[in-house]
Amino acid sequence: MAYETILYEVADGVATVTINRPKVLNALNPQVVSELDQVFRAIDADPEVKVVILTGAGEKAFVAGADIAAMSKMTPGQARNFSRQLQKVTQLMEEIAKPVIAAVNGFALGGGTELALACDFVYASEKAKFGQPEINLGIIPGAGGTQRLPRQVGKAWAKELCLTGEIIDAALAKEIGIVNRIFPPEELMPAAKKTAATIAAKGRVSTRAVKELINFGYDLPLDHALRLEAETFGQCFASPDQAEGMTAFLEKRPPKFTGEA
Repeated sequence: MAYETILYEVADGVATVTINRPKVLNALNPQVVSELDQVFRAIDADPEVKVVILTGAGEKAFVAGADIAAMSKMTPGQARNFSRQLQKVTQLMEEIAKPVIAAVNGFALGGGTELALACDFVYASEKAKFGQPEINLGIIPGAGGTQRLPRQVGKAWAKELCLTGEIIDAALAKEIGIVNRIFPPEELMPAAKKTAATIAAKGRVSTRAVKELINFGYDLPLDHALRLEAETFGQCFASPDQAEGMTAFLEKRPPKFTGEA
């Protein structure tokens, strides 16, 4: 499928999704959101894709927020629908079985920070900037910023960022828990691709289980979550990947996982 606002490629089991509106710092508008929804649904259904990298085109921005020119003309109903569309995309990113890595190459403001928070983890350039500046426009975050951000960094930091609209650098974003690792700009995508390749080489059954257990067990009572972990642990032993992984270990060779259930 051809896309107008994103670039999409798959190589060696790794899909790279690039939001491609560099002239407007990859700002989100309804078309971008619709195409992100389409591409992540296609990724979810494609057995060739094992891991996803999400990034932005150009050197300045990952996503510098929503397209204010488009958003300024919205009615309350249209704004609510736009928020729900964005939320559905971020939920889709969280819920697909494939791990999603954010490679934040520049500004990740508003919806950009919210997209990054919906990824499984975040790699950032030294030049990256994060923030929820919606309050400066007389509105609030609408793609999960008031909900995912406190779950990621705690209520106090989330309130400070959302109430002040402050833009923070990659170092502080790492300190408070938004970012996993920071790289020089030229090393960001190679690092993301290296990690993606490492994950792609693992068993698909177990990578899916890890993502699901951490996402959905996090908010459960610990006893319930541990029972879910034990049940899923047992289910792994019904997969050819378990037999291959353990046989390869005993035979002192790299495993060749099939990804079959």
